[in-house]
Amino acid sequence: MVRHRLGNWSRQQRIMAGLAIFVLLCAGIYWAFSSSKGVKVKVKHARPLVKVVTLTRQDMLRHIDLSGQTVADANIPLAPKYTGRVRAIYVSLGDHVQAGQVLMVQDTSDLDISIQQNAAATQAARADAREASASYNANYVKARNDYELEAAKYERNQYLFSIGAISQDTLDKVKQEYLASQAAFEVLANQVSDGDAASVQSKQFTAEKQQHATEALEQQRDDLILRAPRDGVIGYRDIEVGAIAQANKQVLSLVDNSHLNVDCTLGENDAAILNTGMDVMVTIDALGRAVPGRIVYVSPAMDGTAKVYQVRIELADVVVTDSGDYLTQGDGIPIKAGLYAHTTLDILQRRDTLYVPKEAVLIRNGVTSVWVVDSESRVHERQVTIGLMNNESEEILDGLAEGDVVILNNQDKLKDGMQVDIDDSNGADGQQDGDGAA
Repeated sequence: MVRHRLGNWSRQQRIMAGLAIFVLLCAGIYWAFSSSKGVKVKVKHARPLVKVVTLTRQDMLRHIDLSGQTVADANIPLAPKYTGRVRAIYVSLGDHVQAGQVLMVQDTSDLDISIQQNAAATQAARADAREASASYNANYVKARNDYELEAAKYERNQYLFSIGAISQDTLDKVKQEYLASQAAFEVLANQVSDGDAASVQSKQFTAEKQQHATEALEQQRDDLILRAPRDGVIGYRDIEVGAIAQANKQVLSLVDNSHLNVDCTLGENDAAILNTGMDVMVTIDALGRAVPGRIVYVSPAMDGTAKVYQVRIELADVVVTDSGDYLTQGDGIPIKAGLYAHTTLDILQRRDTLYVPKEAVLIRNGVTSVWVVDSESRVHERQVTIGLMNNESEEILDGLAEGDVVILNNQDKLKDGMQVDIDDSNGADGQQDGDGAA
């Protein structure tokens, strides 16, 4: 019916109706915009979301990682002492040798001749010493007898002179003979020292000198024979029979893998609390096994170049079997030098103490502080005194008490007294881990 009535309207009536509708539409839009300008939008400002930890007294531990390479107990380069032609080589790469075993021999023919010559000269010098000793002894006995005879003759002539039986000239002649025999005897007697005369000792010293020269040649000959200084395996060979081996140039090497160590480096903070005698389990990645060991050395001073401390771990004398068992003897997988190895230690720094994670501690303008949350979720900044430190934690000596709730993040958004929301996504109570490890 409405449609029928609209159809009876004139053109002018229809235009007027459209204008009315348009005016009503514009009025509605204007009212809507005017109403929205007068409404204040309330925006809720969110509180900072913080992670926290509740302080409890616990043992503070320092976590230390040690890594390095396995090092043979000995890796000895072997080189000849003298230059010479190689006459024989008795080992190859990988051969197991024992201490004292002959490894290489150089030509000794020239030295053999020199040794024989010196040995003969030594014997000749000793013969000369014996001859000199016999000659001296004979001369000494003759001189002593002549002296005793002339002394007795001089006494008799003194008596004869006293009774006028001989002249002064005769007595003087006898006296001269007596004095001459006395001088000859004293020359021989005064040569004696330590039971032998000087002339005999000179011959004996010549013989000894010749003997030492012979021994030096024999030692040089022995040095031309290269022997194993200890048990081990030949790990290097660069010489062949007939070649000239140069003095002090390596031709072989001996590796003793029967006992292995792991050499590591350590920073000053860790080195300060690491002591020898600590037992560790060392993981050798290439074998996929852990081997018992003990720390036997921590360098007493820092390396001036690398600024680190040297640490040596002595591995137990074991081999690892395919099943992972440890054997002191028998078949197994020998641990070789040069394998990567690592271990970890947790060392007690302080018993029953308070400590916080490092991220909780702030240092600004020389003042050390932490933020804490009270029971009303309001935050307060506390100045603290720091004690021991490790890689993750710092000991609190003063400024906090057991049970305080310490903020770990978003400290730059905090103001004293403001309220915060606590992020409990990492645990029910946000307490410290029990180990206190770094």
